[in-house]
Amino acid sequence: MLPLPSASSPLDVQLLIDGVWRAGTGGETLPITNPATEGRVGQVALAAEPDMRDAVAAAARGFAEWRAIAPFDRARVLRRAADLLRERADAIGAALTLEQGKPFAQAVHEVSGSADTIDWFAEEGKRAFGQVIPGRTAHANVSTRLEPVGPVAAFTPWNFPVSQAVKKVAAALAAGCSVLLKGSEDTPAACAEMVRVFVDAGVPPGAIGLLFGEPAAISSYLIPHPVIRAVSFTGSIPVGKLLAAQAGAHMKRVTMELGGHAPAIICDDADLELAATSLVRMKFMNAGQVCLAPTRFLIARAVYPAFVKRFTDLARALRLGDGHAEGTEMGPLVSQRRLQAVEALVTEAVAAGAHLACGGTRVDRRGYFFAPTVLADVPLSARAMNEEPFGPMALMRCFDDLDEAVIEANRLPYGLAAYIFTRSIRNEALLTERLEAGMIAVNRIFSSTVEAPFGGVKDSGYGTEGGTRAILNFLSEKMISRFVG
Repeated sequence: MLPLPSASSPLDVQLLIDGVWRAGTGGETLPITNPATEGRVGQVALAAEPDMRDAVAAAARGFAEWRAIAPFDRARVLRRAADLLRERADAIGAALTLEQGKPFAQAVHEVSGSADTIDWFAEEGKRAFGQVIPGRTAHANVSTRLEPVGPVAAFTPWNFPVSQAVKKVAAALAAGCSVLLKGSEDTPAACAEMVRVFVDAGVPPGAIGLLFGEPAAISSYLIPHPVIRAVSFTGSIPVGKLLAAQAGAHMKRVTMELGGHAPAIICDDADLELAATSLVRMKFMNAGQVCLAPTRFLIARAVYPAFVKRFTDLARALRLGDGHAEGTEMGPLVSQRRLQAVEALVTEAVAAGAHLACGGTRVDRRGYFFAPTVLADVPLSARAMNEEPFGPMALMRCFDDLDEAVIEANRLPYGLAAYIFTRSIRNEALLTERLEAGMIAVNRIFSSTVEAPFGGVKDSGYGTEGGTRAILNFLSEKMISRFVG
């Protein structure tokens, strides 16, 4: 088990192949950096091609063993993994804050919530039923059964390295598949410790594996490999399209949870205090590095000045700091490259005519900190209005009627999430019907609930994670037609 990280116990993250934690055969590593201090806090092993070859062979053996275990017995193993994850939540959360930057309370919440995800899929695995279909004649009998699709290659991001990964791992294991997880090199320790709970709970060697390394090299090896039968990816749209194309060339099943650029529509009858306090919390969670984060704020002209002022006041009051410091509400961005990307988007938006209401600059301290930023009257030509910002910046525009708001909300190829604040049933009905998004929150913000589906439309991906259908991503339906004489 991972100890609470400190200067005297740096993070040392290894690969998991065939039930053994080991270094890469090439001996290569990357440093793990604390984004709040820019200091090195550990290292992560990188996989070379021999490691990938070993991992795939182990996944094939692990699949044969794991699928043969009865669903009720698989569920017991998964429930034990969930219990271990809860027991270790503080230690794993501490590592997550150290390597990713989010406030410690948010990190622990992510880990604890991930245990609920494992519990959910443990039970879903027991209910992967087939069906009996009435025959067309007295002598015909047709039935179906659901079977695990095979070894799964899963790719997970750095912003929620536990909760995003566990959705794939728990669902695949519950279905009877083996799963080979590619974690992020930015946040490897928390991801590795999540995997460790499955190993310690009794998942057999090879049924779960973990790789880190050059993303393109790993995906190019795993996806075409004949052992791998399904691919699950969470990340950016450009990378998702590339991986989907690779999978399609080899007839591999895919699930894609990609980026978003969520509109938040505030109608003229909205509870402005509820809207502002809720949306500030969601916008600046994890320093805005959330695919569900509201980014384009579309506000009725009559309430535009009041909402922008209240939102700006709340954003300006957020307490920035190291995620381990008491009272921190927003931590740093994950890396120097994210800091530079956000800074460039803000600079370009202001140059295009946006009004800087607050923030807009790096924070004068060590670490990758960027002030909570509100930009008002942002022109549609600004790059930030067209590309996912993935940082602590809120883009404000007013509208005169709901048709105008809907047109802007649907203008982009993104379709992951949307937010609506209104007291009108008519407004709610119109907007929930017309908005092109896989998930819509009305007078609230999203919380992670595994019992509900999670996924987008358009370029934001296809397939869902969570809910009663998510396990079907990893199951194949087999039809059996019998003659009954």
